[in-house]
Amino acid sequence: MRGVSLDQLRTLRVIGEAGSLVAAAAALHMTPAALTARVKGLEEAVGMPLFIRAPGGLRLNASGEIARAHAIEVERAMLDFAEAMNDVRTGKGGRLCVGAVSTAKYFAPRLIAAFIGSHPKLELRFLIGNRDETAALLKSGDVEIALAGRPPTDFPVEKAAIGPHPYVMIAPPSHRLAGVPHIKRSELAGEAFLFREAGSGTRSLFEYFIGDTEIRQAQLGIELGSNETIKQAVMAGLGIALISAHTIAAEIADGRLVALDVDGLPIVRQWYVLHRTDRILTPAARAFREFAKLRGGAFLPHPPSFRTAEPPPQPS
Repeated sequence: MRGVSLDQLRTLRVIGEAGSLVAAAAALHMTPAALTARVKGLEEAVGMPLFIRAPGGLRLNASGEIARAHAIEVERAMLDFAEAMNDVRTGKGGRLCVGAVSTAKYFAPRLIAAFIGSHPKLELRFLIGNRDETAALLKSGDVEIALAGRPPTDFPVEKAAIGPHPYVMIAPPSHRLAGVPHIKRSELAGEAFLFREAGSGTRSLFEYFIGDTEIRQAQLGIELGSNETIKQAVMAGLGIALISAHTIAAEIADGRLVALDVDGLPIVRQWYVLHRTDRILTPAARAFREFAKLRGGAFLPHPPSFRTAEPPPQPS
């Protein structure tokens, strides 16, 4: 069957509702002759009669009633299609995949929940990984938008700052340096440090900060692949660690951890919302980027106040 138009399908519904050819023609703003020609074309397209010709005009036969029921479904589907396309065009609907580095989990879910609250028709997927994993997802196009503290450098990205991201050195409250003011970096020599896994932004920042100071890695026998593992290990007295201040606000507040007053700390980076500059963003991705730029800072945790220092250059 070919050549059936939406106008012809709409005609089925209108004639069924109107009860006469004249009334249907008026509802469709057509002449009775034009409507008769449309009906004839529809019957030729489906290969069978759909109407009963009676002195009072046209009415649907059994086949016409079946066709009318399906025509109503098609009209409804087309309206849904038009609405969905409008939502996609305006960024209110469609699909979006957002990536984030693992440290962002302390604020990103609340940011995303607020965005979804104003975009309830949007289907959003959220992927968390370390810095290298998140950069790879953005590079491959598996995510359109990413939340990270240090943009990748091996492909073109546009970054927009969300808010400050301080890093501090944490220790258990019983540590020998707890409460000591103005700790020199050299005084950390010989300390057991706990590291994030290779490829994380925190690991790179720690290696840059510690420089050539002699240190030893705590012998845990496990890979510390998350901030939660590091916090628990520090609280257990297994070492000290450089970590995002956004991840330890609660532990500092209730006295389970302390931030050491080390010269040069905190290092204050920025949180960014990132996207590739060589790819056109979907309307949903543009809407999320603008939302994160304007409101993202409100979702950042509020860590304790630490003595600040001039941030060193970004590590390459």
